[in-house]
Amino acid sequence: MAIAMRRFKAHILMTTAQIGYTILYFITEAAYSQGLNPHVYITYRHIVAALIMWPFAYFLERKLRPKLTWALFLELFVLSLLGVSLTLNMYFASLKYTSPTFVSSMVNTIAAMTFVIAVLLRMEHLNVRSPRGIGKIVGTILSLGGVTIMTLYKGPAVKNLWGALIHVHGNVIHESWLKGSILTVASCLTWAIWYIMQALTLKRYPAQLSLATWMCFIGAAQSAVFTAFVQHKPSEWKVGFDIKLWSILYGGIVCSGLIIYIQLWCTEEKGPVFVTMFNPLSTIMVACLAYFVFGERLFLGSIIGGIVVIIGLYLVLWGKERDQVGDVRPEDSSSADNEKGKEESQEPFKNSDNKADNQKGCAEV
Repeated sequence: MAIAMRRFKAHILMTTAQIGYTILYFITEAAYSQGLNPHVYITYRHIVAALIMWPFAYFLERKLRPKLTWALFLELFVLSLLGVSLTLNMYFASLKYTSPTFVSSMVNTIAAMTFVIAVLLRMEHLNVRSPRGIGKIVGTILSLGGVTIMTLYKGPAVKNLWGALIHVHGNVIHESWLKGSILTVASCLTWAIWYIMQALTLKRYPAQLSLATWMCFIGAAQSAVFTAFVQHKPSEWKVGFDIKLWSILYGGIVCSGLIIYIQLWCTEEKGPVFVTMFNPLSTIMVACLAYFVFGERLFLGSIIGGIVVIIGLYLVLWGKERDQVGDVRPEDSSSADNEKGKEESQEPFKNSDNKADNQKGCAEV
C-alpha cells in the first residue's frame, strides 16, 4: 500500500488540485455576479497567497534557497508575468464574458500546446515508432478533439429531472463569446509557455515554495499596476465581508498557494506535460456540478467530448508511465552490471589474500 501511494502520489495530488480548481470556478462566478472586478480579484488573491506562504518559504527552505541574482530575478519577473498577471487576468476576464463550463473546456488545450512546445524544445521524449510515443500523440489529439467537441458541438440538451440545488443571485453577466474566446485562447497559450518555463526555472531555483511565493509577490505587483491603469474607480477596490472576500481568500490560500506548490512539485517530479494533462478532469467535474447542483443545462456534446478527453488523458499518462519504466530499467541493469563487475574485480584480491595467509601459516609452522 505504501509503495502504491508513493508511486501514485503525483497522480493523487494533481487530482486534488483539479477538485480545488473546480470549486474555484463557481465561487469566482458568484463573486463576479456580485460586481467583483476580475483584475482586482487577481491582485488581492495573490497578495493573500504571498502573505500566507512567505513564513513557510522563509523558514522551511532557508538552506535550500539559492542566492537571488539580478538575472534570476529577471527570470522570476517574466515567469510571474506569464503565470500570474498576464495569464490569469485574461483567463478570469474571459470567465466574466462566457461561463465556467466553456472556460474549463478551453483550458484543456494547454496540454496539447505544452506537449508540442516541450517536444520542440526537446524537453519531452517522443519516439513515434514506439507504442508509448504513438499513445502520447493519439492521446494529445483526442484530448484536443474532445475539447473541440465540447466547445463547438452542443447537441440536444439532457433533461434535468430536478431544479437547481444552489442558486447564484446577482447581476446578469453580459456574455460576449467572441471576446471571451479570444481571451481564453490567449491565456492558454501563455499558460503553456509558463509551464515550460517553470520547469526550466526549477533547475536553477529548486526551492519550490519560495518560487511560488516570489511569483505571487511579483505577480500581485504587476497586476496592481495594470489594474490601476484600467480601473480608476476607488469603489472597485472595496471588498466587504461577503462572497467577494471568500472568493479572494479561497483563490489566494488554496489555488494560488497550495495548488501552485503542488503543481511545482509535480512539474519537478513528472514534467510539465504530466501536470497539464490533468486539466480535463476539472472540465468533467465542472460540467457535472453545473448540471446536478447549479441546474445549468448539460448538452450531449459535453458528454461525448468529456469521454473523449478522458480517453486521451489516460493514453498520454500511459505513454509517460512507460517512458519512466523504460528509463529506469537500463539504469537498474547497468548498476547491477557494475556491482557484478566490482565483485569480480575484487575476487583476485581475495584469492591473493587467502593465498598469502596460507603461505604465512605454512611459514609459521
